[in-house]
Amino acid sequence: MNRLLWWLIGLVAVVIVGYLVLRVLVVRTSPMPNNLGVSQGQLAPCPDTPNCVSSYASDEHSIDPITYTGNQEAVMAALEQTLRDLPRSQIVTREDGYIHAVLRSRMMGFFDDIEFYVSEPGTMHVRSAARLGQSDLGANRRYVDTIRQQLSAQLGE
Repeated sequence: MNRLLWWLIGLVAVVIVGYLVLRVLVVRTSPMPNNLGVSQGQLAPCPDTPNCVSSYASDEHSIDPITYTGNQEAVMAALEQTLRDLPRSQIVTREDGYIHAVLRSRMMGFFDDIEFYVSEPGTMHVRSAARLGQSDLGANRRYVDTIRQQLSAQLGE
């Protein structure tokens, strides 16, 4: 019995160390993309992988832009507060009509970049993409839907 207990303790230790090493590798192999921001009046297109959504896309990456009524600056301030209220999120850039934030997944700490751009009054375009891997299991689409709902509730729309 004593031998089995030590074997289980060793196994748990190996799993914990493996998990921590994997988390460190995720952080070190996830540099910030160099195609973020507004270029020629639009956010960057999604890559060919399914771990991205964009309101500029017309294929499987497509997601509706966020529509709003009212003052653009008030909407951007509400969006900024909504992003601050999300767990594991950090606003990286806040410029006139543009916000870039980084969201981290709960378990593995994967990085997702989410961008918002007001191209015209009443329309906020959005792009959300995972930095690593092929599939995000729909996480970026859920991020955008959650933010859309929370922003709508905050604005009373």
